[in-house]
Parts: sequence; C-alpha cells; structure tokens
Amino acid sequence: MKRLLVALLAVFSLSAVLSPTVHAATTAAVFPGEIIGENFPDPDVFEQNGTWYAYATNGSRGTVPVATAPSANGPWTVRGDAMPGGPSSAWAQPGRTWAPDVHPNPDGTYTLTYTAWHKASGRQCVGVATATNPLGPFQPVGTAPLICPLNLGGAIDANTFVADDGTRYLVWKNDGNAIGQPSTLWLTRTADNGRTLVGGNTAMLTSSGVIEAPDLVQRGSQFVLFFSGGGYADCNYLTSYATSKTLSGPWTTAYRPLMTTATFDNHVCGPGGADVVGGKVFVHGWVNGGRHLYVADIGYANDYPVVRGSRVRYEAERGTLNHCVVRSNAAGASDGKVVAYIDYADSWVENSVYAPVAGGYTLHVGYANGSASTASHGLVVNGNNAGSVSYPVTGWDNWQQSSVPVTLNAGWNTIRLTKGTLYTEVDYLEVQ
Repeated sequence: MKRLLVALLAVFSLSAVLSPTVHAATTAAVFPGEIIGENFPDPDVFEQNGTWYAYATNGSRGTVPVATAPSANGPWTVRGDAMPGGPSSAWAQPGRTWAPDVHPNPDGTYTLTYTAWHKASGRQCVGVATATNPLGPFQPVGTAPLICPLNLGGAIDANTFVADDGTRYLVWKNDGNAIGQPSTLWLTRTADNGRTLVGGNTAMLTSSGVIEAPDLVQRGSQFVLFFSGGGYADCNYLTSYATSKTLSGPWTTAYRPLMTTATFDNHVCGPGGADVVGGKVFVHGWVNGGRHLYVADIGYANDYPVVRGSRVRYEAERGTLNHCVVRSNAAGASDGKVVAYIDYADSWVENSVYAPVAGGYTLHVGYANGSASTASHGLVVNGNNAGSVSYPVTGWDNWQQSSVPVTLNAGWNTIRLTKGTLYTEVDYLEVQ
C-alpha cells in the first residue's frame, strides 16, 4: 500500500508539467462536448432501450436530478427529481445528497445508491433506494445506511460494478479526508439487487490526499479503476486510474493522469467524477461556480484507457529507429532521452499511437532545434505521406513543441518522422 501511495502522489505532481509551450496553433483535436450546460455534478449514466439516463448530486433541480437523451452526445433534457421525497428520514437529513448511482436490475426494477447526511453523526453515509421507473420516484430502503464506517469518516461515492461473471459489487470511498485521516477506495460484494452487503471490504487504493469518485471497468486482461483527485471546486481537479490483473490487487496507479485541465488544453476545467459507459466517458467540469456535464470518446490501448482530446505522450526513443540514435542524459528532456541525428536520407523514427475513434487529432512533437533557421521533418502516417512538421529555432536542449493536424484510424496507427530540412532532435510525440 505504501508503494501505491507514493505512485499516487507522483501522479498528482505530474499535472503541473502538462502545460507545454505549443507552436503552430492549427488543431484537429476534438475536445469533450458540453452536454448539460448547468450544474450537474458527480454524473452517473446508463443506456437502456435507446434512451440515455444521467443522474447528479443534489442542487436546484432536486435531491437527485435526472436527465435523458436519445444518444450519449444529446440533446439532453433535465427531467426533474428522481427522488423527490429525499433520502431516508430514518437516518438521513435533507441536503448533501451526493453522487447517485442508478443500476438497472434483471427483474426490471432500478436500484439507486446514494450518499446522504447522517443525522446522528453529521458525517456522510451510503444508502439505497429503489424504483420501477428510471425517472423515479425512488423510495429509500431500510432504516439504516448501507455503508457507514464512522471511525473512518463515513462513506461516499458508491458505484455499482458487475464483473463479467455476473458478481455484483460496490466500489466506494471512506471519507477519511473529512476527519484528517487517509482515504481508501474499497470494493464490497453485494446481493439482493445491490441492497445487501456480502462478505467484507477489500481495500484498493489509499491516499493521504483527496481521492474519490471511483468507477471500475473490466477489460480483457485487467481491471481499470478510474478515480478523481484534488478539490472539485477549481481547475486542479483531475481524473486518473489504476490497474490490476485481479480485483484483490495489487493496484498500479497510472504514471500520468488520464484527464486534467492541461491535457485538454483548458477546454474543460477540472475534469472529474468520471463515469465510463462503453465507448463514452462522462465528466463534470467547473464552470462559473458550478459543474457542467461533458462527454468524450474513450478507447483502450492494450486495455489501458485513452480519451479523445486528452494528450497522450509517447517517448520518441521507445519507437523504431533507422539510421539515427538515442541520446541519453538530454538535459530537460522528457524521461531524459531523445532521438538525435535524424540527419540522413534514410533516417527516421516511428512510433505507434492509439486513437479511440477514427477522425481528426493533433500531433504535438517535442523537439529542440539548434540550427540557424527553421527546420523540418517529413511526416508519414500509416505509411502515407502526410506533409511535414516545422520546427522554429529553439537552441539545443531547449525543448518546445510543434503541432500539426493528423487523421488517424480507430485503434493503432504509425507515425514516422523522416529527414527534412536542417537538424532537429525529437523528445516525444503527444496525440490529442
């Protein structure tokens, strides 16, 4: 667990380095689309019979605002309050009803798992409600919360996960940071349409900082645990993830966050609260004191998530090289290595990059040009000539970026930089 905590803190520290200087503003990147332009935080989304449903933390629209759309990209319409009677009066009080999770059950009913204000302690705890219609009204179940570890600060952000074998779980967070203690993301098996806990709790990730809003996805080779970090009320909020071959762990946190304000080039402020539904990911972003709802395409490169519009870095030196070399100990370079001496007619460096869907993207090349004037490389995408990349003079070991639009296929693509004019070293490629 100590190793995981160190890795997690390293993820947060990296967010500051993802705002590089960019040359050539031409872009083909497709950023997340704003689909609900009002306060709609902590989204939970599912699709059923051609209709998309989204739920949010309490606000002016009610205890559990609900919206519908004919497609993930909209148009979305806020329908009202899915739990107009409020949380369970037996243990909860109105206000602070957060992070709803609605899951369709095999018997045609719906289970709502929600976070509410525990009357006896003043902490947040997790409760359950049910309905026969996804629009509600949801009626609270039981006279006590489902999850309420008060010694750990309470519980928030429960989210349903059903494994490929049909086993149903909740992933949730103990609200440790509310009482000055570490927070952990937990996994708990459930039964009875998610209304009953089965067995004990399994710790997944722990941090002394804020981690929250877990969302678990099973891929072919591994499990992917999405989570948010930082404070939601500004642009420092982010989404990262951890992976494991088994639900029991160990979990390895991603080296870089998946989505930050900087990786989206400031098009979404503080992307967090991620909910992944098939090939879409829904996040909220901070706008004028509220959190609006956005959607983006998501895919998986060897079962690791890639979000369209969010920068993904590929170290040039890890690609395939022909008649050029890797230069180590390059001062200031990403990972300390670059590709140098792309100086000959048969010189090239080629990297494989991943696109969640086919279409337009932006290729950012990290480079240093110590020549006397602007240099260039030829650009070859999937074996086809795609023009060139120009590099204004920077001086050697002064790493900047040059950006060009590219068209990519869904899945893996190859990008090759060939000998052009004058001389430039290549640090990395970023696809956005």
